[in-house]
Parts: sequence; structure tokens; C-alpha cells
Amino acid sequence: MTDPSAVAGPFGAYGPFDRVRPEYGGDSLADLLPSVLAVLGVPGATDPLGLVGQLDGVRRIAVLLVDGLGWYQLPTAAPHAPVLADLAARTGRPLTSGFPSTTPTSLVTLGTGAAPGAHGVLGFRLNVPGSDRILTHINWSGAAGDPRTPDPDPRRWQPLPTQLELAEAAGVAVTVVSRPEYAVSGLTVAANSGGVYRGAAGVDALATEMLAALAAGPGPTLVSGYHPDLDQQGHLAGVDSIAWRAAAAELDRLLDRLVHGLPADAALLVTADHGQLNVPPDRRFDLDLDPRLRAGVRVVAGEARVRYLHTEPGATDDVLATWTEVLGPAAWVAPRAEAVAAGWFGPVSEEHLARIGDVVVCCQESYVILASRTEAPMEAKLVAYHGSWTATEMTIPLLFAHH
Repeated sequence: MTDPSAVAGPFGAYGPFDRVRPEYGGDSLADLLPSVLAVLGVPGATDPLGLVGQLDGVRRIAVLLVDGLGWYQLPTAAPHAPVLADLAARTGRPLTSGFPSTTPTSLVTLGTGAAPGAHGVLGFRLNVPGSDRILTHINWSGAAGDPRTPDPDPRRWQPLPTQLELAEAAGVAVTVVSRPEYAVSGLTVAANSGGVYRGAAGVDALATEMLAALAAGPGPTLVSGYHPDLDQQGHLAGVDSIAWRAAAAELDRLLDRLVHGLPADAALLVTADHGQLNVPPDRRFDLDLDPRLRAGVRVVAGEARVRYLHTEPGATDDVLATWTEVLGPAAWVAPRAEAVAAGWFGPVSEEHLARIGDVVVCCQESYVILASRTEAPMEAKLVAYHGSWTATEMTIPLLFAHH
């Protein structure tokens, strides 16, 4: 096996398929909100990103997370998004996402200011320990599908306070602006508890609600916004497709409104949860169509770029050997203990260890491992994917605008 901690080149200077380690505690998504809270004067808040000096005099901050806007997508988007291109050229710096580089993990990493091993949302799908059940975090709901009764309880599944709660407790006016249908989801509770929730169904509503919340009161203010459309079009049509370019132009309209609508003492910070890469048809394995990959596996979790394999008793070594042989250079295959020791998740608390598979499979270059029969059929038809550790997926931007 290749050592997953070996990375060539300094941070920010990787090739698109090079492995990038999460920079927890320095230059990662987990460090953004703690630094924002330090700017807003929250007692005890640290400033690992050094924002206090850059945002001197700022009392209101809007943080916009653009789903799927990786650092490596900025040049591709630039011809269709001049405001974004200008922000990137003048203020852009790279951060890393957490690992896996997937939306639920990143949203909770941002919201808690903690690495995935601490907050426990360690992937897109996780096996609920002690059962064969799979929890899909983006549609986290109760057994009857009622989003008002998420199961497991997100307050137990994700035990940390959010940075929004800490800010609110310190007297900061806190608002979350996102799609109306996300208001009571388990993922929202886990990632964004704290403050007032404002539903916004599209670009114009998102800009209006974020700016209104930013200007609502005289004191320190934090507004957290979320925009999903670029990611959706990347998945469905591919990065740099006509639909993706149109989504980039819509994002630019949002940024234009936000930048030019900022109050005098406000700043806008733009970041992302992950990047994306297009996957050719000939780089797709399907574990549901290959009996070798199903042998000895009790539950498959994760997603197409990072798989967690929960094995039958006594089958872990055989599963490791088989997956290593079948996948070859397409993936890194390792036991849980090796993946945890390599630091990809940050320190993993004892209560969260069993959520990671007995075997961890990380796709390299532009390969995926599909499950066409046991997961939603649409997932096997996507064009772009993310989740693994390549620079394209792991490297995200931090952009600034303020008066």
C-alpha cells in the first residue's frame, strides 16, 4: 500500500490528482468559523486563519458556502463569473476541506469548527453501529420519513456545540439562510443549530435574506448562507458543461448583489465544501455487479469516491486482499486503524470509530466505485463526483469582500 500521508509539494501547489491532507488547526474549513468568531469578539475564540488583522473594524460577517466550488474550479468558472474571478484574483487563498470531501461532513466541519473525527459525521452515508441500517445525512429523517423527528437524534449523533451557538451565547446576532426545506432536517440541526433560520428558495431570495439579516441590528452579526446549485449541475451534467456554466453565472449574480449590498462595517467570506471531478465511463467499478467485491461484506457505506466496508466476522483480511487485487491502482484500500492513524479524520473519538468501515477504500485519480442496485440509481448516472483526497476535491477557496 502507498502511504496516504505522503504528499508531494507545498500546500496550494499540488497537481489535480495529488493527495492533499486536511490542514486541521491551520488552513482548513474547520478553522473558518472560529476565526470569524474571533473577529466578532467572542471570548475564547481562536484565530487560526489570521482574520482579525485582515478584518479590522468589521462587526458584521456573512459566510457563504458554495457547494461544489473547489479551488480547481475557479479558473473554469472565471469566464462566466467576473465577480467571482475578481474576488479570487484579489483575495483568494486555498483552504482544505475535511475528509471525506463531501457535503454533510463539510457542513458539520464548518458549523462545529471541528474535524470529522470529533463531530462524528464521517461521510455521506454511515452505518449506524449495532445495526445494518445506513444513515444518509442529506435526507436524515425518522423511520416514517418525517423530517421533524430525525433518527438517530442529531444532538446525540453529533455531540458538539456549533460555532453559531457559541456566537449567539456571546451576544452575536446569528442567522442561517438556506433552502426552506432544509430548516428542520437532521443535518441542519447537526451543522447549524443556533440563531434564526430564514428560508430562501433561489439566488435572489438568498441575497435578499442574507443582506437583510446582515443589516438587521446594531451589534455584532453573523450570517451563514448556503448555495447548492453549482454542485447539483456538476453532478448531473459535469464540470464545465453548459448547465454548470449557467450555474456559475447565477452564482456570480448572487455574489454581485452581496458584494455591492454590504453595510459599511460588514464583510463577505465565500468558501466551499469540496471540489468536483468528472469521471469517464471507463473508470467506474460497480460493486453490485461484481460478486468478488460483495464477498464478505455485510454493509457498504460512504459514497462512490470513498467506501466504508463493514465486513462479516472474520472476513476483513479477505476483503482487504480482494479489493486491493480487483481495484489495483484505482484505489487505496486499508483497514480502519490505518486510515485513522494516518490522520485523515483528525483524532477520532472512541464513540465514533465504529462509524468508519472495517475497510476504508479511497479512490485515486478519476475512479469511482458504484453500487447501482443498492443505492439510488441516479447516483450511478452522475457525471462529476467528489469525496476522496485529491487536490481537486480537497482544496477549496476562501474569498473576501469588505468596504
